[in-house]
Amino acid sequence: MPVDPMLSEYSDLLFKGALTVYVLAMAFHAVEYVTSRARVRAVAAEAAPEPAAVGAAGGTGSTAGSGTADHGRVSEENADVPPPPVKASRPTRSRADRFGRMGVSLTILAVLLHFGSIVLRGLATVRWPLGNMYEFSSAVCLAAMVAWLVVLQRTSKRTRGLRKLGVFVLAPVLVLMFLAGTVLYAQAAPVVPALRSYWLSVHVTTVTLASGLFFVPGVASILYLMKRSGKPAGFVAKLPEADVLDRLAYRVTVVAFPMYTFAVIAGAIWAEAAWGRFWGWDPKETVAFVAWVIYAAYLHARATAGWRHVGAAWINILGLAAIIFNLFFINMVVAGLHSYAGLG
Repeated sequence: MPVDPMLSEYSDLLFKGALTVYVLAMAFHAVEYVTSRARVRAVAAEAAPEPAAVGAAGGTGSTAGSGTADHGRVSEENADVPPPPVKASRPTRSRADRFGRMGVSLTILAVLLHFGSIVLRGLATVRWPLGNMYEFSSAVCLAAMVAWLVVLQRTSKRTRGLRKLGVFVLAPVLVLMFLAGTVLYAQAAPVVPALRSYWLSVHVTTVTLASGLFFVPGVASILYLMKRSGKPAGFVAKLPEADVLDRLAYRVTVVAFPMYTFAVIAGAIWAEAAWGRFWGWDPKETVAFVAWVIYAAYLHARATAGWRHVGAAWINILGLAAIIFNLFFINMVVAGLHSYAGLG
């Protein structure tokens, strides 16, 4: 099928626009994080009790007596005068809160641009837009950001401080998007015959969504370990409580793991249709299976005494490392049946 160059160009422009807006969103979240730390210190200083003024609670007998008498006369004179209406004041938002809200708004805008870029890529090539490393990496980043927005939308009052983690979630996403737009970029083109299957939209889409979801718990586990260690003290001072970060990592992994399991099974079915065998220990298959075992071990560790905290967090981070290793090193360095990176 011929490629529509105009739609392909618009897709690239939307990708660059999304990347730019993501950078701005990260900057706003960074300001939110820094200013919220400064505000906490200021509030603590303001909350310190002030010494009582001399004569405020008491004084000489004559002064107290005259004050009581004056109060009595004023009360008698104004007995029939209704009190002035009290104006309801709007709760003032802190600077950190304003920057955080703007950061979330920019993230939503960037996600819409990002989604438009992927849709136009598919329309330009008349195929499912997950046929090379550029498209796959872009979709993984989109899945990670959508997962993050869902987490924020479901945030309760107890975990409202999670919004400040936006700067840490956006950081790896921006690195991956920058690499996708430079090193991994591939011109819009048809895919190789082995990928012309409806299993492309089933297997690759589910593994993309699961990989993007795994970014959020991976970042949460890294921050959890930093919070537990308390170092660097100034940096981790405004992170949410350690148990909040631990629950975030666990709950997102619980959603991503079944999706990743289905992706591995769908890949095996596709392999049987394309190559005549369900499993051949191809490098990408092997690392995908290793990553599945690691995440299964993480879920088991979360229910095991002695492992459910620090040990489980390290396993979760190892799982994210396996996902990233499979995404870059296996596709770009190791030759195998899954070498469809499109890097020329």
